[in-house]
Amino acid sequence: MMTSPRRTEPLAAGAAAVTVVLWASAFVSIRSAGTAYSPGALALGRLLAGALALGVICLVRREGWPPRPAWRGIAVSGLLWFGFYMVALNWGEQQVDAGTAALVVNVGPILVALLGARLLGDAMPPRLLAGMAVSFAGAVTVGLSMSGGGGSSVLGVVLCLLAAVGYAGGVVAQKPALARASALQVTTFGCLVGAVACLPFAGQLVREAADAPVSATLNMLYLGVFPTALAFTTWAYALARTTASRMGATTYAVPALVTLMSWLALGEVPGPLTLAGGALCLAGVAVSRSRARTARVVAVERRPEQTRESA
Repeated sequence: MMTSPRRTEPLAAGAAAVTVVLWASAFVSIRSAGTAYSPGALALGRLLAGALALGVICLVRREGWPPRPAWRGIAVSGLLWFGFYMVALNWGEQQVDAGTAALVVNVGPILVALLGARLLGDAMPPRLLAGMAVSFAGAVTVGLSMSGGGGSSVLGVVLCLLAAVGYAGGVVAQKPALARASALQVTTFGCLVGAVACLPFAGQLVREAADAPVSATLNMLYLGVFPTALAFTTWAYALARTTASRMGATTYAVPALVTLMSWLALGEVPGPLTLAGGALCLAGVAVSRSRARTARVVAVERRPEQTRESA
């Protein structure tokens, strides 16, 4: 029995909201864990924790192996997003200030939209483009307001840009795989691929874990279980039910939430410019995920006809 569109849309929106909140919390945890763990070791520890949590859930649900046609997308997304992106972002954030990192990495949703249109045939409606423009302006505002003088390096900017490219490529590769495998399967095996790719950092992880404070290790485990295992699964669930471009635009809410969480958890009081940028990010997400009134009217008019055909 198929789930009705009226029920699916709120579930997908809720899943996207869970993803955005947990990914925003990851920036706070990375800041803590990154003081004790090197970029590769932190990525490997996070992925191992995530793969273990996902593996247990898969065993309980008896998910089994993904179908063969899904493996190409799973492998590519695992290498680019779970592996390369996490290492590059961790390394980049050690070279540049948080504002510059946020600014450069937020090129990612734009790349997702462009690649989605080119490779997946995603539509680029005016509302999506307008919303992304507003959100990107907000991300630029947040980034400039948080940037410290002289805190950036060419290497750090390049690493953050490479992380954005890896993120975009991973999302676009993951979308076709979700048509052939479940969100849990795609996330679990993508996480495993990323962990295998990061195994060269195993020696660093063992050495650094022996000396790391408990708080840093707990933050690494949190990153694996929640922003990775849970958030990437809810992301895949939502991505399977919408376009890559719209999901990419949704992540523009992350800078606003990071600002709020840093305020509450770290006592970092945002300035007026940061708050204004966060508001722009959220407004752009709202615009990009909204639908034109005429499209909603057409959908309502077609629904009775579709119901009779499926009866």
